[in-house]
Amino acid sequence: MAGHNKWSKIKRTKAVIDAKRGNAFSKLAKELTLAAKAGGGSPDTNARLRSAITAAKAANVPNDNIDRAIKKGTGELASAALEEVLYEAYAPGGVAMMIEIVTDNRNRSANDVRVLLSKNSGTFADSGSVAYMFQRRGEIRLDKAAASEDQLMEAALDAGADDIADEGDDWVVYTPTDKLFQVSNALRDKNITSRSQQLIYQPQTTVTISDVATAKSLIKLYDILDDYDDTQHVHANFEIDDAIADQLD
Repeated sequence: MAGHNKWSKIKRTKAVIDAKRGNAFSKLAKELTLAAKAGGGSPDTNARLRSAITAAKAANVPNDNIDRAIKKGTGELASAALEEVLYEAYAPGGVAMMIEIVTDNRNRSANDVRVLLSKNSGTFADSGSVAYMFQRRGEIRLDKAAASEDQLMEAALDAGADDIADEGDDWVVYTPTDKLFQVSNALRDKNITSRSQQLIYQPQTTVTISDVATAKSLIKLYDILDDYDDTQHVHANFEIDDAIADQLD
């Protein structure tokens, strides 16, 4: 979701709260396993794994859990085979959604997501009917205290970043997908510490919701999908009109 409004702040606050809940550990563990499976168990040579470990430690995931998840990815411990699946959907207000799933049972997850959508005013979309509205990009988030705008811009753009955005309490660096970890590593080398690095689906255009009932319905669906055990990320192309944002608690 695009930033620069009150909904962005609400969403960031929710993310902090969710990080304290049990399902956040599960999502982080799956990312550790997938990263290790894709690039090996050494964070020194696997940038995706290094990023996943950083995120897990920031959420206070115990070291034993981190080690166990990595070993599942490298095959040192037995585990169910995980696969990444992407679902497209429509939500109230004509909003488009991209739902990233990690599952050991594709059919179960597809049925579960279909039920969650149908019970909350959403619908599955045909493959490709929503995806064209989003761009796959790398996203690096930093606290404002991590660097000045000039410092960040010089370091990030020199390393291959596309753009830098000011989102209130955060700096957000956008990169091409294949340069996410290159830029992140370059920032780290300059002692600019990021809070998270991930690949996202960034909406090309956004729908501004100004009706309270529609906004509440949207946020309810977003939360339900985000809380589903197999969900890794939910991306959507809506913003909430500042005039109604304070009515959404």
